[in-house]
Amino acid sequence: MVKEDLLYTETHEWIKIDGKVATVGITDYAQKELGDIVYVELPEVDNELSAGDVLATVEAVKAVEEIYMPIDGIVVEVNEQLDDASDLMNSNPYDDGWIAKFEIASEDELEGLLDANEYKKLIGE
Repeated sequence: MVKEDLLYTETHEWIKIDGKVATVGITDYAQKELGDIVYVELPEVDNELSAGDVLATVEAVKAVEEIYMPIDGIVVEVNEQLDDASDLMNSNPYDDGWIAKFEIASEDELEGLLDANEYKKLIGE
């Protein structure tokens, strides 16, 4: 499932923009590829990260994968529910399974992200 109102990266993160704050998580496609997610290492609030930096690490039964920051920003909130319920990333990746929220450094960077149609082409949907 690819949600129409989100932006995407080639490394399978989704981004929801709300003013100057963006929420990021992994796509439905990514969680299916990973399998059962058993642990998430969340970023620290107030971390200033650049596009391509490691935002979080996800440990699944099949593999350990790094989740990348889609654009430059400062982490303002993390989804602490994932500490006890990392499986939310499997069952509800676009809503309860979000990873972090960050303040967008520059809206110009959003132009480099994929829209839903471009992401669907990337994953062969």
